[in-house]
Parts: sequence; C-alpha cells; structure tokens
Amino acid sequence: MEYAGACPTALSGEDALRARSLELARQLRTAAIRGDKLRITSLLSELVRVKGAMPGRKIAVQALTDVIDSLRSVAITDELTGVYNRRGFLDIGTRFLDVARRDLQCAYLVYLDLNDLKHVNDTAGHSAGDVLIRETGRFLRELFPSHGIYEVLGRLGGDEFAALTSDAKCPPRSEILLRARMPQACAGDRPPLSLSVGLAYFNPLLPIGIRELLENAEHAMYEHKRVIRLASPALYSISRA
Repeated sequence: MEYAGACPTALSGEDALRARSLELARQLRTAAIRGDKLRITSLLSELVRVKGAMPGRKIAVQALTDVIDSLRSVAITDELTGVYNRRGFLDIGTRFLDVARRDLQCAYLVYLDLNDLKHVNDTAGHSAGDVLIRETGRFLRELFPSHGIYEVLGRLGGDEFAALTSDAKCPPRSEILLRARMPQACAGDRPPLSLSVGLAYFNPLLPIGIRELLENAEHAMYEHKRVIRLASPALYSISRA
C-alpha cells in the first residue's frame, strides 16, 4: 500500500525552471570569478535557451540580469578592502556629484595616503602590507559609518584612499589624524596608521568634475606630506631606503 507522503512532491514546471535558472546563474558567477571563458560561454548559451512558458523566460532573463549586476559589482570593488576601486569610485562619485549639484548640496573629498606602506612591504613583506591596507579600509569605513548613503569610499591605488561625503560634519584633517593614531584604530600589534591627508571642497554653485576634485584633494594631500617630510625627515629616509 502506498501512502501519500511517501514520495517527495515533484516540482512544478515553473519552479523547476526557476531552480535551474538560479543554479545556472550561480555557476556563471563562479566561472566569471575564475575567468573560465569556455564555461562562461557554455552557461550563457544554456541560460538564454531556457525553454518553457513565458514565466520561465522571465526567470531566465532576471537571473541573467542578476549575474550582470553581480559581475559589475566585482569589477568596481577593491578585493582587499571591500570599498570601491578607482573605477568604481570615479563612476559612483560622478553620480554622487551630479545629485549634489542638482540639489545644491555641498560635498567634500578626503584623500588619504599611507606614509609607511613601502617601508612595511620592504621590511615585513607584502602580506604585512596587505594587512595595513585592509586596516586602512576598515578605518575609512569607521570614519564614515554612513557610507553607501552619504559617502562614497574608494581605494584609488596601492596606498591611496578617498572618501566623498555630503555630510556638513566632515571631519577635519586634525581629527582624522588623531583618530588614526588612537589605540582603538589599531588591530593587534600593528602601530597606529601614519597618514597624509588632503581635503577638497565641492561648491554646487561652481561645480567641477570628480577628476578635478580628486586632483585638488591630492594636491592638498601632497602639501601635507611635504610638511610631514620636513617635520620628520627620518621617517622618509627610512621608507625610501
């Protein structure tokens, strides 16, 4: 005698299509991250050939759209820190400034540079330098806790970071440096962060582009670095040795 609950209920046609489309999307993300071009081609071919009723095709299209969004996120994110990379910062920062200009809202760009990364790489190895870079990303997120809403955070290069904010309470250079040196800003036995900091102001009535704003903040950062170099020449003689 057979009982109604003895066998698992078969998936409906639409549920089966949804499950297969989602599985294809998952495999496609994995193949894209690994750079497996043959696998990507095969999976894309199968995904766009999904058979069935219109709901099934819509599911496949949505799955493919989700994959594209996921891949775009990977392309504009810095792997070490989780903030935007330079491409992402320029892209999202451009839109951020467009909104600020439209809403007549001021903005500030904070440019950070790690003073001792080269010294750490040369003396302790690049793995130690990577730890320092990750810590700087963490510090930046703690400095601007509402990132993603009022701020755009990015790692522009090896030792250079930036934050774009519309918060009128943007911390001044002195506060940023103080917080970087505080014990709670450190992890484990790592010494406090040694930073050079530059700030630039965005006036919505006299708007400039993200690249020009970056150049202004970078120039201010190098001016600060020059002051640090004059005040602490030993630091730079060690880091350049």
